[in-house]
Amino acid sequence: MSTTRPYPPGDRGPEPSGASGASAPVPSSGVSETSGAATAPAPVPASASASGEGGGRQARRLTFEDASGVVPMARDFTREALYAWGWLPAATADQRAAAEDVLLVVSELVTNACLHAEGPDELRITCEKKVIRLEVSDRGTGQPTPRTPHRAGRPGGHGMFIVQRLCLDWGVVRTPGVAGKRVWAELGAPA
Repeated sequence: MSTTRPYPPGDRGPEPSGASGASAPVPSSGVSETSGAATAPAPVPASASASGEGGGRQARRLTFEDASGVVPMARDFTREALYAWGWLPAATADQRAAAEDVLLVVSELVTNACLHAEGPDELRITCEKKVIRLEVSDRGTGQPTPRTPHRAGRPGGHGMFIVQRLCLDWGVVRTPGVAGKRVWAELGAPA
């Protein structure tokens, strides 16, 4: 597990074009792309956008500006993305468990932003090569860490422990001179 990293784990350095997955903006065109073929714009909530990029990378963004009920909103938004990207409906128990893990991690990351960081600003979801990457931006200064020792029988303090257990990797990205951070987590699809 890494809690700070200059670039996300899927990026092993700059791409030949100089772009990386973490720094590429998600266009707000409302156009989604699946399996490399562009589709017509789908209905997207006013505060959300979807985009697709070449090579099968798909991305969606949800902003939480002045929103209430952000945890269920984030789960619903993520569930819609999972349906659009073929993770749902799940054909097997393993596929269903993978989708439920994604929804649980979204809930934990957004809840942590609510409890410890003045609320979330944005949720970004990307899917590439059977890996889902979740990023929650907030204005908080704290550093999320799993509580140690983990006390399973006590209420609270389980969020980042759950994220650590379910994810391939997770971490925090801060931009110098910008308030807040992005907490990211990556989960894999079942084989």
